[in-house]
Amino acid sequence: MKPFAYVNPTNEKEAVAALAPEFEKALPLGGGQDLLARMKDYVTQPDRIVNVKNALEATVMPLSGGLRIGAAMKMADLAEHADVKRLYPALAAAAIEVGTPQIRNQGTVGGNLNQRPRCWYFRNEEFVCFKKGGNTCFSITGENQFHAIFGGGPSFIVHPSSLAVPSVAYGATFRLLGPKGERLVPAAEYFTLPTANVRVENVLAPDELQTHVILPAPGNLKSGHYEVRYKTSHDWPIAFATVLLAMKGSTVGSARVVMGAVAPIPWRSQAAEKALAGKAITEETAAAAAEAALQGARPLSENAYKIQVAKTAVKRAILRAAGIQTV
Repeated sequence: MKPFAYVNPTNEKEAVAALAPEFEKALPLGGGQDLLARMKDYVTQPDRIVNVKNALEATVMPLSGGLRIGAAMKMADLAEHADVKRLYPALAAAAIEVGTPQIRNQGTVGGNLNQRPRCWYFRNEEFVCFKKGGNTCFSITGENQFHAIFGGGPSFIVHPSSLAVPSVAYGATFRLLGPKGERLVPAAEYFTLPTANVRVENVLAPDELQTHVILPAPGNLKSGHYEVRYKTSHDWPIAFATVLLAMKGSTVGSARVVMGAVAPIPWRSQAAEKALAGKAITEETAAAAAEAALQGARPLSENAYKIQVAKTAVKRAILRAAGIQTV
């Protein structure tokens, strides 16, 4: 990797100042597992690295019946936190699925939410794709087994964050801090499709930091989270889903169904939610909702199999939310 300046701020204000526009190509460093890998592969070559681990909070605090989670919190700590597991079990379930114990003890909440795509064309310095200022997406005619089946174009990446999907499902808000102060952005509005700006995956400005994840009071929700991957050891999921159910007696009053690894953003399926409303949860109703969730999928040449995989993830997440045993 090329030489760079290193800054170690001790608070939010110093960290934001260190990312000011006058410092060309300044990037924040959390756990470093994404950024340092890209730097070693010459995909990203910043002039200035701002270590934010000592500047941002790494705690969970109660807030209006919900929780306020610091962006510097380790994934392992999030997965094991008693209040997170009790109030937002799908978020804890997603956190424990990330990587290996070593990765979870190094990676941070903010880093997981803001990591860059894992597309092999983006990660290879030889391919100048849309994400790197080029004029093509090589996945369209190339190796696209793990690319988007929803919302793709002009880039067909899938969003890499495990925490993004339950964050959207639970209605989280992200606190962002920049030189003009703070702003609160709903998780559902934070992640952006390639049609908005193909070079980025969210609305975070270059001189802003994501400092907290704010989760509203969950209410009486049942939740399920299910991931499908090729191997049970360290691997990226092919498709996964978070499902939240608000029950009215034995039937579903309302539902929230959000899928991951199928689109450039966490992909919410209102069709699946409508298919569940007013129904008792059975194998049949779960399967019907999963079928509805994948309506409109547009696979590329080598990833049509993801449709069935995503159906399985949605169905089993629904059954888990309802407390029905799945494999």
